[in-house]
Amino acid sequence: MDTTTDTTPLRALALVCTLSPSPKRSSSQLLAEQTMAALADHGVTGSVIRIADHDVKPGVEVDMGEGDAWPAIRDTIMDSDILVLSTPIWLGHPSSVAQRVLERLDAELGESDDEGRMLTYGKAAAVCVVGNEDGAHNVSADLFQGLNDVGFSLAPNAVTYWVGEAMQGTDYQDLDKTPEKTAAATRTLAANTAHLARRLKSAPYPPS
Repeated sequence: MDTTTDTTPLRALALVCTLSPSPKRSSSQLLAEQTMAALADHGVTGSVIRIADHDVKPGVEVDMGEGDAWPAIRDTIMDSDILVLSTPIWLGHPSSVAQRVLERLDAELGESDDEGRMLTYGKAAAVCVVGNEDGAHNVSADLFQGLNDVGFSLAPNAVTYWVGEAMQGTDYQDLDKTPEKTAAATRTLAANTAHLARRLKSAPYPPS
């Protein structure tokens, strides 16, 4: 197969982990939407879900019972080839909402196909980070490790981020235009993640 011309359709899901429910504006939402637009340039379609708009129960099970919104979100993850996790930085760490998503994904450690592979093994993941202090590398490292633990694969440079100057209140969503460094990182994330997702789709990992 000529991998340079592979146009296998792919689906992506972006989970936005802002603390604020809609309709409040969100820099994490904006960067996730920009990432989805960049992925679209590589034949990837999909959707964005803001976790704070849904009653995702705390826990580490696939379904935490009545009223839990996670099972429906999980179904969308399982129907996708790429998972994008977008989070703000709070106190130098991913948001509590992002942590809850990782905790719910922990249930995938107990799920496998007929050949012993985790159901997430064929999926790629990527990360978006925004904040007005330093810490994007620490946050992406936390999320990378968590996503890898629960079976997702990560391409080179699978993160895009923006952090403003320390001790000031500018938000990413309030910038006059997207900084070129962030835009370039988003384009690289999209190209590499789409490439990896197509390779995983055509050549699954061996049975465990």
